[in-house]
Amino acid sequence: MTQEITTGESFADLFSATEKKMKEGEVTKGRILSIDDDQVQVDVGFKSEGFIDLWEFMDEQGKILVKVGDEVDVLIEEAEDDDGRIVLSKDKADRVKVWDEISEAFEADKPVEGRILSRVKGGLSVDIGVKAFLPGSQVDLRPVRNLENLLGERLQFKIIKFNQRRANIVLSRRALLEKEREKMRATTLETLQEAQIIDGVIKNLTDYGAFIDLGGIDGLLHVTDMSWGRVNHPSELFRVGDEIKVKVLRFDAETERVSLGLKQIQPDPWVDAAMRYPIGKRLSGKCKVVEIGNEVEAVVLDVDEYNRKISLGMKQIEPNPWALIEEKYPIGTHVSGEIRNITNFGVFVGLEEGIDGLVHVSDISWTENIKHPSEKFEKGNHVEAVVLKIDRENEKFSLGIKQLESNPWEDILKKFALGSEITGEVTNVTDFGAFVKLEDGIEGLVYSSELSQEPVDKPSDVVSEGDTVTAIVTKVDPVDQKISLSIKAVSDREQREALKKMAAQQSLTQTSTLGDVGALAALKEKLEQGGGEES
Repeated sequence: MTQEITTGESFADLFSATEKKMKEGEVTKGRILSIDDDQVQVDVGFKSEGFIDLWEFMDEQGKILVKVGDEVDVLIEEAEDDDGRIVLSKDKADRVKVWDEISEAFEADKPVEGRILSRVKGGLSVDIGVKAFLPGSQVDLRPVRNLENLLGERLQFKIIKFNQRRANIVLSRRALLEKEREKMRATTLETLQEAQIIDGVIKNLTDYGAFIDLGGIDGLLHVTDMSWGRVNHPSELFRVGDEIKVKVLRFDAETERVSLGLKQIQPDPWVDAAMRYPIGKRLSGKCKVVEIGNEVEAVVLDVDEYNRKISLGMKQIEPNPWALIEEKYPIGTHVSGEIRNITNFGVFVGLEEGIDGLVHVSDISWTENIKHPSEKFEKGNHVEAVVLKIDRENEKFSLGIKQLESNPWEDILKKFALGSEITGEVTNVTDFGAFVKLEDGIEGLVYSSELSQEPVDKPSDVVSEGDTVTAIVTKVDPVDQKISLSIKAVSDREQREALKKMAAQQSLTQTSTLGDVGALAALKEKLEQGGGEES
């Protein structure tokens, strides 16, 4: 006691000195004194104990990770609150500790481990104790198309940017992979030699081959060196990531170019091919023409060992269905079948095995303007048709669907004579005029110049879809199946008189039935030569 007074110290001085050591924001050691339902009491050697929420000591499943007597790191938030107690936080202490460890790793250029959390703009969010950003360009050596596949994975990363004040951390996995690849590359270059059989991983596929990672260096396996057989595209045999054995065909140490072969590991099947496959021999194999993977029978037609080609025939096994085709399906015969294929120029109808008939798009309907057959049919539909033409030599069979019905345009001149007045609904307005429905499947066109007595810039300013209009028939072309109308001619008497004269002239020059295409063409030519300009 005398010594304390002599040195000028007191208990108050001692408490004051201890309090100064306990600075807010610092991390210190503490010992757990008790654990209750909500809080954990921690002794940090201060005049009072601190209390921390129990959840800070729990894992994600709610399990308590500490027990009484354990020593823990805590952060001093307040040296003394309103109740005279010290305020502590284990969670904040952990974060400070993590930031210190990350800072040390950054300074020492050491990798850190983290778990990929989510996809964010420009890359991925990674948990390395705190959240960090992994740019998409730094995920792998090559661009990764589907970053979502990496979610949840734990990987090693290099810290390439670190700013604790702004809580900004940028990572790179690519930098570590490049460093690792460089080590592998040096080893591979030392041991690589021609004729060597080596393991590799498919890195990329192109139209002309596959690039194989041999361990830090890439080699090209050209499509012609993949198989002794025909390979249309490398994707028929491989997928990116496949592990394969290849043979080094050529290696240029200066340019580090490596040419690889796969078929060279296997025996050449073309040796003695002519003996093993004599002409006329019947055999079976997998098809790549009809449907990949199907097994079919074929006949050997020719063997060319020099060019490594074997010609096969499948149809030679079966009787030729085209031999008696004209006797079975005379011109004009009504037939029925299932649509086997649809193209932009027509539909193919299956009549029997090996015999398909083509219904050209122009032979589908007399009146409908069909841009693509898929507008009207689906594969598998059952249709009826008429045989139009057979070319047995070229194995072509032409069918027609519209020919099942009479041509409505045969009587069109009788129904819609030149100069006659019609009333119909506007079905479509275009930049050049308006289409008017005359009857089912028959439309007439009013050009812009015939919509009004006044000049018309936009047809939509004069008429709209759904409008009912009255017009005069100014031209009928049964051959090209076109009818021209005029709304302004309704009030133009002179024009109507001229049209009547044209109608009379047409009646005099018509020499055969309207169903005769030759007569219709002649009629069209006479009208165009002697009828004057189209109104």
